[in-house]
Amino acid sequence: MITKTDFNFPKNELVGSVVFRPDFNKSEVITVNQAWSLFFTAGQEDKALGTNPELGRFFTYLFIGVGVAGTLWATIFNSLA
Repeated sequence: MITKTDFNFPKNELVGSVVFRPDFNKSEVITVNQAWSLFFTAGQEDKALGTNPELGRFFTYLFIGVGVAGTLWATIFNSLA
């Protein structure tokens, strides 16, 4: 018995990355949350972090903070050695 469903997605849209889907790739500006979602899911999902911009800003500032702290740590301990 074959059941008809409303899911008419081509197979290539279900398997491939979200950035190659026609509805996503329209040269639109993406949000910070979409960028981090694409990073954490390896390009598979752009809505994994939701729509709250605070979470995207948190990851951005965390990334900047880790970079600055690492640079300061390397500079300070390199001058002591």
